Amino acid sequence: MSRILRASLALVTVTALVACSANEDPDDAPTGSATEESGTPRAEEPMPEVPAELADVYGQSLTWEECGNGFDCTDVTVPLDWEQPDGESITLAVKRRAAGDEPVGSLLINPGGPGGSGVQLVESVPLMFSADLLDGYDVVGFDPRGVGASTPVECVSDAELDEMRSEDFDTSTEGGVAAFTESADELAAACEENSGELLAHVDTVSAARDLDVLRHVLEEPRLDYLGYSYGTHLGAVYAELFPDNVGRMVLDGAMDPSLGSDEIVRGQAEGFERAIRAYAEDCLAGEGCPLSGDVDTAVGQVQDLLELASHTPLETGTDRELTAPLMFSGIIMPLYDDAYWMLLTSALDAAMNQQDGSQLLFLADLAAEREEDGTYLSNSNEANIAINCIDYPVEGGIEEWREQAAALEEISPTFGPALSYGDVTCAAWPYEPRVERAPVSAAGADPIVVIGTTGDPATPYAWSEQLAEQLESGVLVTYEGEGHTAYGRAGDCVTDAVDRFLLEGTVPEDGLVC
Repeated sequence: MSRILRASLALVTVTALVACSANEDPDDAPTGSATEESGTPRAEEPMPEVPAELADVYGQSLTWEECGNGFDCTDVTVPLDWEQPDGESITLAVKRRAAGDEPVGSLLINPGGPGGSGVQLVESVPLMFSADLLDGYDVVGFDPRGVGASTPVECVSDAELDEMRSEDFDTSTEGGVAAFTESADELAAACEENSGELLAHVDTVSAARDLDVLRHVLEEPRLDYLGYSYGTHLGAVYAELFPDNVGRMVLDGAMDPSLGSDEIVRGQAEGFERAIRAYAEDCLAGEGCPLSGDVDTAVGQVQDLLELASHTPLETGTDRELTAPLMFSGIIMPLYDDAYWMLLTSALDAAMNQQDGSQLLFLADLAAEREEDGTYLSNSNEANIAINCIDYPVEGGIEEWREQAAALEEISPTFGPALSYGDVTCAAWPYEPRVERAPVSAAGADPIVVIGTTGDPATPYAWSEQLAEQLESGVLVTYEGEGHTAYGRAGDCVTDAVDRFLLEGTVPEDGLVC
């Protein structure tokens, strides 16, 4: 991943990997018991009142159209600026997979990112979700503001994005930082020119307000929601804004909304360094591993490969070389799911023993949603930067960033150098962040289930613990395993706990371990 995109490293969406590994392995029975939720039957609950000044926004009617393979699609209109609801508007793309004969209601889903497409994710739910959940819910995917088929952030051409992803800056030198800063300035200017005022309004608070409109126009008195990764941040912010409207909410692979950008990057540096060590240990114990020696030695060989690429990019059999940033992205991609460690083994073997970077380039392009013909399936790379830069205040200046870079390299010798100086991109951004980072409590909300994976590299397990602790009604479910997020890839224990909660309102015991 290019250093110009380092601000977007946080919570890279991995829908493709999650979708392919759904519910393959059974799990042990859950530890603990569950409690039953009680209250007014859902079908009889009244719709929440709508403020008079928002009557037109909330009062719109949906027109669904068939859009292939059993899906229905529609658009929803929301204000560009929620402080001026009568002003300019934008559209949100929505895609629905219908349930069986007697659905519980609508389950809205978000794959993370930020910048991930819910419209794309809903196409994969037959591979991810249980048959019971699919039968019980209309599953509704949406592209948040600025993303994909909704009114999108637009910055650069596909060819320019290729160049940005491959650019390598030596940020250990003043000249390298200066070049990186210049490239960041160019990106910010391009985004401002092509996206305009939208850049100021792709913040998560605005997206959460959009989510309440979606709830209402779907005629749901409360929001049933499953969010992965960044989608947990969106869900937590929604719960803070609209605690009385929270229905059955599951936040999987949680973020801690109180953390700043430096804390996010530090947590991920630790997480990915731990993940590469776990991968190396597994690789060394198996057949055909290109690494050798003990774990320290093996990880050092990966570091040497990254260092080599920074001086001598690898050939790929195409007109594109595998530079160090692209190699970094190709290595980090399979660490999101241990079912794909075999792909990393094959790619490292080709790179180390044949000087062939084609497989790592394929993985890097998969992460970036790039097709073989050079087109990108979505604007997730640009939307990721735009949302992060408007959500996270820039911390410090060049001296602080140098200190942070040194600390990151100590925390993560493998990935720390590529994760440093992320604030350079957002320091160039034309709009200031709209919110302060702060804990959430969602006081008065119904139980909110938070799922944390102990070996999650992208959203470290501690973040799930912290979010569940902050939420007044938080319930923590732990999956002991490797990889990013749990539902859809972690076996029957997690699946059963989530399904019973969403379909029946049976709240897992706080502290359940799978």
